[in-house]
Amino acid sequence: MKKALLVLLALLVSTGFGFGAKYVVGTSADFPPFEYVENGEFVGFDIDLIKAIAEEMDFEIEIRDMSFDSLIAALASGNIDIVISGMTITPEREEVVSFSKPYWTADQSVVVRDDSELTVTVLFGKHNIGVQTGTTGDLWVEDNLVKTKILTGDFKRYDTYVLAMTDLVNKNIDAIVLDAPVAESFAKVRPVKIVGVIKTYEDYGIAVNKANKDLLNLINEGISRLEESGKLNELNLKHF
Repeated sequence: MKKALLVLLALLVSTGFGFGAKYVVGTSADFPPFEYVENGEFVGFDIDLIKAIAEEMDFEIEIRDMSFDSLIAALASGNIDIVISGMTITPEREEVVSFSKPYWTADQSVVVRDDSELTVTVLFGKHNIGVQTGTTGDLWVEDNLVKTKILTGDFKRYDTYVLAMTDLVNKNIDAIVLDAPVAESFAKVRPVKIVGVIKTYEDYGIAVNKANKDLLNLINEGISRLEESGKLNELNLKHF
């Protein structure tokens, strides 16, 4: 019996499932307050969340910063094991990767410069709008404004929200469409303001490779334990 138990434990460790296994976590660290870099360290709600899940479920993580639009491809190809990056669960993404239970719900916001007289109507007509490539804000603007020709100005995609925000402040674009919590974070530290909220009711989830059902179950169990213990609520209060 003891020998059988030891063999089982060895198999679990060798397959990398829990018990001190190490997983590579991909994120796009330009998305405060969810993930960003401060004093050379990855910080934010998502970072604290995945660390808490790892501690609760007894595995280790290595965090890698990547462009947002490369995360799913890296996950699908096996270059990383987990994605946590304020990523909205969508049917299109679910065709490629598996998502955990939702851990956050967000909308999209419209951001302009502090000194701008533009309102939410900046989304109509000949204005220049920026988004981060591959985000739901990107998809929303393209589907609802560009394809319908409601927006006739330039539609600019950026690798990061930081680049988009810099162009906005420098008056190279008129507005940015981005996730509401991130817009609020930028509005606290940059000369910009929110002039409208687009109710999209997006659920954020943690993504894993479709083939890794054990890891998905591990993460879901971790989220459930953090909810039950009150730790998830503590993280909410810390960051929002």
